[in-house]
Amino acid sequence: MPSERVLARRFGVSRGSVRDALRTLEVLGLLEMRHGQGTFPRELSVDRLVTPLSSVLTYQRDLQSELMDVRRMFEPAVARVAATRITDDDLAALREVLDRQRRKVAAGRSAIDEDTAFHAALARATHNRIAVRLMETLNDLLMESRRLTLRQKGRPQRSFEGHEAIVQAVERRDPDAAERAMHEHIDRIAELLQAASDGASRSRP
Repeated sequence: MPSERVLARRFGVSRGSVRDALRTLEVLGLLEMRHGQGTFPRELSVDRLVTPLSSVLTYQRDLQSELMDVRRMFEPAVARVAATRITDDDLAALREVLDRQRRKVAAGRSAIDEDTAFHAALARATHNRIAVRLMETLNDLLMESRRLTLRQKGRPQRSFEGHEAIVQAVERRDPDAAERAMHEHIDRIAELLQAASDGASRSRP
C-alpha cells in the first residue's frame, strides 16, 4: 500500500488519522504490517469480512434493520427457487432439520443450531453455489439476532411453525407459497426484534 504520507495527502487528513485507520484494519485482519517493507492487504476470506461486521451489527440498531431488509430481499427468493429445484434428498435434509428442531422446542431446549441449519439447507436446495455461500455469510451475521429473539417466550415455537410452513410450500413445489411463507416468517422475526429492542430501551435508566 502507499505510505502514510501519500495516503494522508490523497485523502486530505493527518498522518495520525491514517495511522489509526491502518492499525484498526490490521486488528480486523485486513492488513498486514511487515517491518521494513510496508503495509500489505491480507488475502480476504469470508471470516475476515463477517467477524468485524457482526460486531458492528450487535451495537448499531440501524444496521440490524438494514440486515433484516437484506433478508427480505434474499431469502424469499431462495425459497422460491428452492421450490422449483428441490430434490427428494434435499427435502429429506430439510425434514431432518425440522424434526430436530421440533424435538428441541418440545423439550424446552435451544434450537438455534437448527434454526441456522434450516436456512442453510434451504439455500442448498437451490443448487446454486453462490446462493449457498451468501446464505452462510448471512447466517453468521444473524447469530446475535437469533440469540435475542429465540430467548423470547413462544419464539422457538413460532420459528418452528414458520419453517414448517416454508417446507410444506416447497414440498408442494409451489414457488409463490414458498416465497410468501418466507416473507411472513421474516416479518414475524422483525416484529420480535423490534419488541426486544423497545424493551431494552425502556429498561435502561
